[in-house]
Amino acid sequence: MRNGPEFPDTSVRRVIHGKGALADGLGGFLAPPLDPRTHPYRDDIAADFLEGKVETKSFVPGRQCRLGTAQSAVMTKPVTANSIEGVMQASELLFGEAFTIYDESNGWAWGQCGHDGYVGYVAVADLNDNLPEPTHWVTAMRSLVFPDPKGEYPAMMSVSMTARVSLDREEGDYARLASGGWMFRSHLAPLGETRTDFIASALMFTRVPYLWGGRGGLGIDCSGLVQVPLAAAGIAVSRDSDQQADAVGEDVEVPEDVSDLRPGDILFFPGHVGFYLGSGAFLHASSHGMMVATHSLAEVLERIDKRHGTGITRVRRIKVVERGNGARNSN
Repeated sequence: MRNGPEFPDTSVRRVIHGKGALADGLGGFLAPPLDPRTHPYRDDIAADFLEGKVETKSFVPGRQCRLGTAQSAVMTKPVTANSIEGVMQASELLFGEAFTIYDESNGWAWGQCGHDGYVGYVAVADLNDNLPEPTHWVTAMRSLVFPDPKGEYPAMMSVSMTARVSLDREEGDYARLASGGWMFRSHLAPLGETRTDFIASALMFTRVPYLWGGRGGLGIDCSGLVQVPLAAAGIAVSRDSDQQADAVGEDVEVPEDVSDLRPGDILFFPGHVGFYLGSGAFLHASSHGMMVATHSLAEVLERIDKRHGTGITRVRRIKVVERGNGARNSN
């Protein structure tokens, strides 16, 4: 994905004394504004937990719900017949993921995603107040929900990796969902169980269409391809590439020779991110080919240099911590 959509800066910055802030010209400093991508506030309304941190007309408690459809776009603004221009998909909710509503109007809910804190607008019709509490998550890149426990009838829905479901009972190779329908049991894992090989998970998305703001439901973007496989590995990651560059794993000095990179390194460029696979190969969700693909890193570097006049800007590395007979990933 990009560095994030253009959200308006609606905060009022207060004057403080200290370091790390912008001078206000009056002997004080301006506190940096809270990022509206991950803090639910607007000029007219804000989440009650932000009271005292931002200025707005009213503070309200949120209402918890979950996504009741396979996927739903998280938009920068509500979509109406008169507001298509400038309205962008910022992210994507997947089945069973939590969403906290702070405002609802004209069929759109404004609120915050539970899995990564991202703020945006979701269609009210796609949200469910009564969905059972999840017990399992989807480990396959995509899996089908059937009306029968044998998968012989037309599928009811397709859900993608890290979608959350609640199991009612098992019958043979299938598990019945508390929300209705059956899924192949091997495509599910209990919440808390992880798939530590995030590169293997990322490779499962090969040839999935590129979609700005996508996380695998209808398509996926570059930062989504980093976020979802790492989530499957038990590592919570921010949504946008600029956020990820400051938070995921540990910072590694950009090497002068790319041969010094390690497989699994996360490489950042202006507005872009992907996984280094080793042997000069780079996996990413590319708008150049409009799909997830593995390309020569040299080819990608050449293209980035022509467009931005630079190369790799950051390298982040997931540290593997040995534990017992296995290993786990550490952020």
